[in-house]
Amino acid sequence: MNKGPDEKQSTPPWGRWEVLLEESTYKVKRVTVLPGKRLSYQKHFRRKEHWMVVEGKGMVTIDGKEMHIKKEDTVDIAREVAHRITNIGDENLTFIEIQQGEYFGEDDIIRLEDDYGRT
Repeated sequence: MNKGPDEKQSTPPWGRWEVLLEESTYKVKRVTVLPGKRLSYQKHFRRKEHWMVVEGKGMVTIDGKEMHIKKEDTVDIAREVAHRITNIGDENLTFIEIQQGEYFGEDDIIRLEDDYGRT
């Protein structure tokens, strides 16, 4: 699996993501999390993110605080804020992620915790 900054899609152990649009100041991804799976607890130094759930339900953790989310809910994540999303449903959890900042490479992910040994 390619992990370079120009990667357009990936199938990590928790699901999949693909880049829908990439410009110099923002990037848009569709992210799908499989039932019972979760992303690493992570943060970014060079971008902020906005998520909108388009299907499924989940639990978002932001700086240790948890909140339930469902279709049409949105979440804003500032730079350097620890965050994660967990699929707590029986169907896929899909959200649209808008990244804004100066750099959008996958190497700007600082993993604090990870279920798949990627810290």
